[in-house]
Parts: sequence; C-alpha cells; structure tokens
Amino acid sequence: MPRAQIVGWSHSPFGKADAPDTESLIAGILAPALDHAGVEASAVDGIFVGVFNGGFSRQDFQGALVALADEALRYTPAIRYENACATGSAALYGAMDFIESGRGRIALVVGAEKMTATPTPQVGDILLGASYVKEEADVPAGFAGLFGQIAQSYFQRYGDQSDALAMIAAKNHKNGMANPYAHMRKDFGFDFCNTPSDKNPHVAGPLRRTDCSLVSDGAAILVLADEETAKDLKRAIAFRSRVQANDYLPMSKRDVLEFAGARKAWSGALDQAGLTLDDLSLVETHDCFTVAEMLEYEAMGLAERGQGHRVIREGLTAKDGKLPVNPSGGLKSKGHPIGATGVSMHVMAAMQLAGEAGEMAVPDAQVAGVFNMGGVAVANYCSILERVR
Repeated sequence: MPRAQIVGWSHSPFGKADAPDTESLIAGILAPALDHAGVEASAVDGIFVGVFNGGFSRQDFQGALVALADEALRYTPAIRYENACATGSAALYGAMDFIESGRGRIALVVGAEKMTATPTPQVGDILLGASYVKEEADVPAGFAGLFGQIAQSYFQRYGDQSDALAMIAAKNHKNGMANPYAHMRKDFGFDFCNTPSDKNPHVAGPLRRTDCSLVSDGAAILVLADEETAKDLKRAIAFRSRVQANDYLPMSKRDVLEFAGARKAWSGALDQAGLTLDDLSLVETHDCFTVAEMLEYEAMGLAERGQGHRVIREGLTAKDGKLPVNPSGGLKSKGHPIGATGVSMHVMAAMQLAGEAGEMAVPDAQVAGVFNMGGVAVANYCSILERVR
C-alpha cells in the first residue's frame, strides 16, 4: 500500500487579516505551497479542504473555491470537510486515505477560516454549534463557558490550579514570540497571566482572557505525495502513525475531566508507531484553552489524572524541557482559525522535522506528535511524524 508523505506547505499569518474571505486567504498561499513542494498544479490529483464555516460566511461549498486561484485545478476533484475544531485534520486524513488507496499520487490539503469579520457574540453562538446543542447551547460565554465549567470541576476535584494554567499561557506566549505566523507575538509573562485585571479579566469560571485562544483569520496548506513520487522531491515527512478516536458528544454522558477520547488517540498512535513519549522530540497540542493543554498532558501520559499541573511546574514541556509542547506558541499565541488549525499544527511539526522552523526550532528534532481535537475531546486526531529526508 502506498504511504502518504508531506512534501511541502505554506502558511498565512494568523490574526485579523485584510483578506475579506476564505477564497482570498487560500489564493494567497496556494502558489507558495506548490512552489515549496516543487510540484505543478496540473499534477494535483485531489483537493481536500477544511472549513468549519457554520455561519461565518454566506459562501458555503468551499471545496470549490481552491480552483479559482489556479486554472490548472479547474477539473481536479475537490471536497470540503467539517469536524469542528479538528476540521483541518479531518481533511488531512481524508487526503491521506485518497493517496493510500491508490486513487491519486499528489493531494492538496487546505485549511482556512475567516472569523474576525463576525461580531464576537455571534462567533460564540456559531462555535456552540460544535457542542451538544440540546444540553449545552445556552451556556454563557460560548465554548469558553464550557471549558470554564471543566476548569471549575477540575479545581473542585484536584485543587485550584489557576497558577498552573497561567504557566501554560506564559509558556505558549513566550514560544509564540519566535513564530512569524502567530496572531499574538507578545511575551506576557507569568505574573500578568496569573493576575486577573482589567486587561486580563475572568471570562468564564476561573478562566481568564489569557487562558483562551484567539479568534483569528488564517489559512494553511499541506502538499502530500505518495512515497514513490516523494523520492523525486526536495523533502519528505512521513507519518509513523495516525489515529482518530471519537467520544460521546454530550458532556453529560462521560467524565469530561478524563479526555478519554484523547487518551485513546494518543495510546493508539504511540502503539501503532512502536514508540513512547520518550521518543518524541516535540508535541503540537490543541490548547484552545489552557485547561485543555493541562488535561492533554494527562491524556498523552505525561502525568496521572489530576497531576497535569506538575508537568508545567516541573518545566517538562518548556521549549528546553524534556518534551517541548507547543514550541510554535500553540493556539494560545498562534491563533485558532477553526478550519486552518489542524493543518497548521501539522505544518508547524513538519517545519521542525525538516529543519525549516527558524527561531522556533527545537534542536535536532526527529519525531513529532500532533494532537488536534474537535469539540470537548469529541473528535480526537493524533499523528506521529518523522523526517525521511
């Protein structure tokens, strides 16, 4: 069976973009992605697009937008994916299935979202469409409200860990200083992140503004090729493993503090790869809220349940720690344009492995983990990447 490999990419700056829509965001990075991979648009066999939308734009059917940026893609099959905040990874895995089934040799994976043109209250309502609406749609403050409930429950069970959450925020903002694509390139420091103030108010429950990822515009593209095709190209990043694990959508049907689906995705990916966490050079993980990153420490196996705070306190996930987590700055600093996020996370990991991460670089990175989730640990995607050349 042919194996799909990453052979190129491009990435827009995340933030409040001048580009008016996803069509423009995609068009701005399509040619750079093809150039980086060293392939012609006419060689692309399939286009896999991740856009959440949900009301951000009147324009739906966005898989068809990519060909507008290059006439050579006019007749190329294209499909759009949506899987909440894991939309980009869903598109990526669909593209990999396409190549590995033998249906094509080269595929484009495109993730994009235009969010900042939508009023903030409406953004919250749109994103709550990725919750279990029957039970969770009336939670104040949107998804921040849901994760605020999670943080409050965690603190009730395991003790107040507000300072640990602030350490995570400070770590990711410091890392984001080195990321030229990041929405918020500012090192706030622990004291600012840990102290509620007019500039850092509580948003939901114990979560402060610095505990929440940013509403952003942005796009990212990956170019995939099968192994044989990749041999003739400049670079190749392989998937040692990839696993998707879903969990119940309603928070009421599970112990939401366990992140059981995330745990299953991580254990499956490591088993499939024949590796342990000790073999990883870095991880890019889904820190939509700082409490999510802390719970993901536990889900990936860095700590027992209720002990995730020890990971950040001991510096294990700092850029110079035992296992750097989010050297890109994560969603917290980089931003979180929903459809682009999963693609972006894989781009960031591939840059590290290819030696193209610039100031973000983790020295001698050989193997990287990527964890992207949709909803409250409902759709869980875990990839283990390694450099071929």
